[in-house]
Amino acid sequence: MTERLTLGQILRRPASTAESRESAALLVAAVAFVIAAAIALLVFAGGPRAIAGPGSVGQFAAIGAALTAVVVFVVARWFVGRATAERGQEDSRLLPRMRWFDVAGVAVAHGVIALLGWIGAAYVLESSFVGAVVFPLSAALLTGVVVACTAYLTVASATSMTPMLLSLVLMLFLVVGVCASMLSATDPEWWKKNLSTLGISDDISALTFNLTVIIAGLLVTTIAHFGTAGIPATTDRQRRGRRIVRTELLVLGILLACVGLFPVDEYLAIHNAVASGMAVLFVALIIGLRRNIPTAPRVFVMLGYVMVLCIVVIAVLFATGYYNLTAVELIAFLIIFTWLLLFLRNTAAMADESADHRADADISVREPSPSTTRTRSE
Repeated sequence: MTERLTLGQILRRPASTAESRESAALLVAAVAFVIAAAIALLVFAGGPRAIAGPGSVGQFAAIGAALTAVVVFVVARWFVGRATAERGQEDSRLLPRMRWFDVAGVAVAHGVIALLGWIGAAYVLESSFVGAVVFPLSAALLTGVVVACTAYLTVASATSMTPMLLSLVLMLFLVVGVCASMLSATDPEWWKKNLSTLGISDDISALTFNLTVIIAGLLVTTIAHFGTAGIPATTDRQRRGRRIVRTELLVLGILLACVGLFPVDEYLAIHNAVASGMAVLFVALIIGLRRNIPTAPRVFVMLGYVMVLCIVVIAVLFATGYYNLTAVELIAFLIIFTWLLLFLRNTAAMADESADHRADADISVREPSPSTTRTRSE
């Protein structure tokens, strides 16, 4: 029976074991609740506030949650790196040590998810309780709960970050960011033009869309590193194929970030070039996947071919006038990022299977065969 960790052991090594990680997450949430509630009580001391909107409880809590998510994720990943260095080995199921820009990109993604998610929740509550206001003490408690929940989930995410969890963070971030940009668009008929129209105004909608695309590009470059690290490669040809796929994903992430860096109204030629380059590169990535990664599951490879066919079909429908450009971009967008999510899940499964094979091989080497045992006994 293992002994329970003391508070001092948890504080010294908060990321060393599963128990310490869970306990550390609870402690961080408790501290976040106290700090956020105290600050909110001072801010809202002047009187009742609205649930959502400028200067509201929802806006204040969402901003606090976003800042908390960024800071907590960075600190938690630092503790994970320190715990890994002390053990001298890494858990094959988790992400290896993240580079500083990987940590920055994923931390900001957590912050944006918290910000937009809690603002959306506040507007839902505002619509449910029309005309209601929140008094100072209640506002402070609600803010503390929101920040504490965010802190707890962020610690759990940072200390248990796997390729599969990273893919879910990417998808959630994109859905939240793009939907927020659509809902806040000043031009209600933006969809009649193209998806990039969301990023051409000077309001919060354009900033949300462009920032979402830029950070999504950074996350794809993170996927390029961690999503291919566990792919088994025992020959020079397999290692070369893995490098090719990693490079293609890296360039795909850079091109995606450039879509947000170069808005269509200011840099039309560059914007169209990088967007077209993404589509071409994605098709090349799928077509060459079987050759570059021979161990890739056959069903996943075939699904990639089906996705490429879908992109070709919607392109033909656009050329014939059946679909407008926005519909084509949304479908292609969904296809590409669904494939990325499945890519991370399949490569993680390949890595686990390779680790199991190595473990079985080690056991067979250590354990003598029955014939050898009989010979020795005779």
